[in-house]
Amino acid sequence: MEIKKRNSYLFYIFGAAALLFLDQWTKYLASVYLKGGSSIIIIKNVFQLHYLENRGAAFGLLQGQKLWFVAITVVMLALMLLVYRRVPMEKKYRWIRFILALLTAGAIGNLIDRLRLNYVIDFFYFELINFPIFNMADIYVTVGMALLVFLMFFYYKEEELEVLWPFPKKGQNG
Repeated sequence: MEIKKRNSYLFYIFGAAALLFLDQWTKYLASVYLKGGSSIIIIKNVFQLHYLENRGAAFGLLQGQKLWFVAITVVMLALMLLVYRRVPMEKKYRWIRFILALLTAGAIGNLIDRLRLNYVIDFFYFELINFPIFNMADIYVTVGMALLVFLMFFYYKEEELEVLWPFPKKGQNG
């Protein structure tokens, strides 16, 4: 394996692992210092740390659908690995590799909670806009997807992204 590709894989693995560690550490701190207690007000009437055990998705959707969440996460992780393997080693695609590390860390972070606890620990709460409570893994996924959408519209051309898709198009052989 060429050095550039090897270093890229190491960045992906260690980058996602570092983000995953941060996610799990903050969830641990939330469970130790916030669970069963009161919220910690950071900015009055704006932002607080508030413990929540989320058995669903964002906005309380799909409560108690653990098997569905686990299955879809495993499929998405496999797809992200396939895409990562296809990312060219050109400088232009560094953002894609970074985004895939963010998405992987976010997906695994919440997957660990679902498998270990049967719920996801959430604790960031923007009271000002009554935004759903979230965690670091959610931030990784949201930022990763926002960056991806931005780059798709303003940075990459369609043909530059086609190379990433791991499945042949209709009428093409693999």
